[in-house]
Amino acid sequence: MTSNTNTLERERGILIVLSGPSGVGKGTVCAALRKISPDIVYSVSATTRSPRQGEVDGVNYFFKTREQFQQLIDTDEVLEWAEYVDNFYGTPRRFVEETLRSGKDVILEIEVQGALQVKQKFSEGVFIFLLPPSLDELENRIVTRGTETDEVIRSRMSVAIDEIRLMEHYDYAIVNDHVETACAKIQAILAAEHCKKERMYPKIVQWMDEVN
Repeated sequence: MTSNTNTLERERGILIVLSGPSGVGKGTVCAALRKISPDIVYSVSATTRSPRQGEVDGVNYFFKTREQFQQLIDTDEVLEWAEYVDNFYGTPRRFVEETLRSGKDVILEIEVQGALQVKQKFSEGVFIFLLPPSLDELENRIVTRGTETDEVIRSRMSVAIDEIRLMEHYDYAIVNDHVETACAKIQAILAAEHCKKERMYPKIVQWMDEVN
């Protein structure tokens, strides 16, 4: 059989949600992953804050007024959202859906609470929890930033422990001991997810229907 209908084409893309406690290195891992896997689309967030010099709408953020963002919330057009320092931040559903329909994979780097919001609305996503090699190493990474007081560091560590307890809601867990190794594991997870029979089965059923 050589007809086009019997050719397996790339199916709908996969949403990868990467999260973990503050200081675990989510941004560093995502930046490295984007360099070695440029086909993965980085999810662009929406925000009500003003653009900074050099930022481009639709590239760095989707810049919205508070009224526009509130409408996105009211119409369930954000997969998750939060308010920080009097500004809204969130993940637009339309951008993610359209990118996935085009066959491209999307990665969303986000805090744990936001990831759990996404899972409620988009359970078919692949949820990856990024872990530190140890709690001591996590504290050391936060301390070496040199931007937090001892009180803030203790607070962040307390929150981190609570967030690690939420790992049970994720599909995979990766220890970020080396950035390159963490990226390789994410690539392996993505490759395996694309090979799941659940993703292939609808096309195979179509084949069988054509044969019959």
